[in-house]
Amino acid sequence: QVQLAESGGGLVQPGGSLRLSCAASGSTSSISTMRWYRQVPGRERELVATITSEGSTNYVDSVKGRFTISRDSAKTAVSLQMSSLKPEDTSVYYCNVDTISWSGVHNSWGQGTQVTVSS
Repeated sequence: QVQLAESGGGLVQPGGSLRLSCAASGSTSSISTMRWYRQVPGRERELVATITSEGSTNYVDSVKGRFTISRDSAKTAVSLQMSSLKPEDTSVYYCNVDTISWSGVHNSWGQGTQVTVSS
């Protein structure tokens, strides 16, 4: 079992930057792929960025060139560096990880952190 705790959300002006962090605890040695999602009320949760255990990354088109996902060498934390923020980036951002065990792949979510982009 893995527990996730996000931090770093807040209010930022358009064009500004913000860094989100997600710390994992528990069975962290089994963590593989790590992701950031976001969701606004009334809309489906959107996959924003992914980083595999090998370090390969992928982004939704709307954030390419502006957001960067990274993870620490111990693979127990994942960050999302967000730059050139736009009002449409306003959302609750969630950390999500896969863990691999003898019983299969398990998926865990953090509680979310609010990001508001507004002047």
